[in-house]
Amino acid sequence: MSAHPSLPGSMKAIEISQPGEPEVLVVTERPLPTPQAGEILVKVAAAGVNRPDVLQRRGNYAPPPGASDIPGLEIAGEVVALGEGVQRYALGDKVCALIAGGGYAEYCKVHESNALPVPVGFSMVEAAAIPETFFTVWVNVFQRGHLKAGETVLIHGGTSGIGTVATMLAKAFCAHVITTVGSEDKRQASLALGADVAINYRSEDFVERTKSATDGKGADVIVDLIAGDYLAKNYQAAAMEGRIVQIGTQNGVVKELNLMPLLLKRLTHTGSTLRSRSVEDKGQIAAELLEKVWPLLERGVLKPQIFKTFRLEQAAEAHALMESSEHIGKIMLTH
Repeated sequence: MSAHPSLPGSMKAIEISQPGEPEVLVVTERPLPTPQAGEILVKVAAAGVNRPDVLQRRGNYAPPPGASDIPGLEIAGEVVALGEGVQRYALGDKVCALIAGGGYAEYCKVHESNALPVPVGFSMVEAAAIPETFFTVWVNVFQRGHLKAGETVLIHGGTSGIGTVATMLAKAFCAHVITTVGSEDKRQASLALGADVAINYRSEDFVERTKSATDGKGADVIVDLIAGDYLAKNYQAAAMEGRIVQIGTQNGVVKELNLMPLLLKRLTHTGSTLRSRSVEDKGQIAAELLEKVWPLLERGVLKPQIFKTFRLEQAAEAHALMESSEHIGKIMLTH
């Protein structure tokens, strides 16, 4: 292993002391991770806070086998050690990375194929805000949803981390974008990000508004983090041959669902999670992002929306903000 000479033997990290509310996140000392073959060790400058972190804190989303129990799925920082056989990166390189756990810490290891160079002109906080949302959106909107230029996408949770990135990426690839949001402030924010139509679901019926915005056709792709009673409405709002991509279940499971619209409209309803996918799968997604999305980031066409940044020790406050849903864009942790 090649390593920076001044590496400490231990590090500060955030631990989930027991399942529960945000205050169960506590500062602890952990041994420094040792990168294995093909892995790099990153000194973390910033980490993103995401909904799966909240689910894990509540005891509802266990890390996959072999992953760290420390929460955190995306980071940016400096490469400080190299495992055997690493070829893509050298000591001192600045990277951002998708990880299966371990981001809420001073150091984190990641397979080199799941790391990407920090885009030119990006701060570490901005870079750390990329991996989880951009990987998720790319997989679900483009690989699974097959969104094409000229099509209409309906994005629920339009001002969430996922929603803001989905809006910007869909517009960058010349789609029409409809979002749902929960307040007038969020509606205006979504429009400012590029949404063609932003619907306040508290005061408007998103099915009717989607139909009226598409001359009765409906949305070609629907991106849904909500589930629950949204499933039946998504079927109504979808166009013929529409693709509904399920990436969350915030409203829980649906008790009853009439599948006839699925049959009559020849709909595809698919879903996925990112965390449990193999290193190889994630490496393939990273390669596509580097080719198709990194140039847009470096040209300034896309930039993640940072709502608020907390110190690592304030992880509980960051989680409380996440659960309030008052944010527009990403919540970040720094050192």
